[in-house]
Amino acid sequence: MGESTRIANVQAPIIPVVGEMIRQAPGTISLGQGVVSYGPPREALEAVRLFPRDEDLQKYQAVYGVPELLEAIKTKLRTDNGIDVGPESRIVVTAGGNMAFVNAVLAIADPDDEIILQEPYYFNHEMAIAMANCRAVMAPTDSNSQLQPDAIRNAITERTRAVVTISPNNPTGAVYSKAALTEVNEICRERGIFHISDEAYEYFTYGSAHHFSPGSIRGAGAHTISLFSLSKSFGMASWRVGYMLIPGVLFEAVNKIQDTVLICPPVVSQYAAVGAMQAGAAYCRDKLLSLEETRALVLEDLSSLGPACQIPNADGAFYFFLRLDTSIEPLNLVARLIREFGVAAIPGTAFGSRGVCELRISYGALDRDTVAEGVGRLVRGIKSIMGV
Repeated sequence: MGESTRIANVQAPIIPVVGEMIRQAPGTISLGQGVVSYGPPREALEAVRLFPRDEDLQKYQAVYGVPELLEAIKTKLRTDNGIDVGPESRIVVTAGGNMAFVNAVLAIADPDDEIILQEPYYFNHEMAIAMANCRAVMAPTDSNSQLQPDAIRNAITERTRAVVTISPNNPTGAVYSKAALTEVNEICRERGIFHISDEAYEYFTYGSAHHFSPGSIRGAGAHTISLFSLSKSFGMASWRVGYMLIPGVLFEAVNKIQDTVLICPPVVSQYAAVGAMQAGAAYCRDKLLSLEETRALVLEDLSSLGPACQIPNADGAFYFFLRLDTSIEPLNLVARLIREFGVAAIPGTAFGSRGVCELRISYGALDRDTVAEGVGRLVRGIKSIMGV
């Protein structure tokens, strides 16, 4: 007796694998996990302090979210994303963005159906598709990790149920243009499939880059599933709050899934989210000032690797996806960096990278000085191991 073949065929989550390597090398600085270094806004914590006063809130609440948070999200979507939530769309609060994605896949796809991901992909998306007995089909991005609409068109078959985009992107940090996202959304409309738009990093853009929500396109509500999260923007990763904006025809299906798995999103976290929404986008954007300085520092240090390290444009999120000129297997390189130089990254193979050595590094989880030390170790390690 043992685990199901379905689950056995799903890749192991890479974060715990690297985490175990880190535990065996005390003092390692992790540039791996994609979280921010700051915590929730004061308004969120104040909302939690007041929460226990209402005994009714200790009971199960609506599967799709409490009214106060649903209304706050509706306002936020209008002001920040240009999306007016009409009667044909529904908001569903979830336990984080990953759950929103699982809800979407289970609601729209049958076994052996196909979901198109952009390569490199976010590994939990690929894992969720496999768990649903569906097939992840890859559409390659270009050398700067940007969308290639023609590649997406070519990947569509009669079994395709959705195209997934993540912008700003995990793992590459790329920000997709309004024009490209609009073209992909139109492809989905023409082909009668869904566009799943993951926007967990919506506030993390730098320089002249701007975030665009495909759900704001006129007429997009009927075929667009928009996913959001408070984990990054408001420093609430462990609170597990996200939400999805879905076509109304999917509402009953998503309710079935969420009621079975969760009954309702954690109510105390939902009220914390209401407080976070009161703080608004300004809370995150204030943090971006120091994050942008850290980003510049990381780029400067990485530049000393020269042509041995290519870095595609990364104008969003808090990641760089390094392409290294070496035949060393990525996980082996990560293991050596941890063991010999006390710094951790995530191997590109977890994101679908094949035939090239790529690493994802994150500069969001640590203070500036620790990031600087970590990147310094990374650069020294790469130079030593690769003989640069």
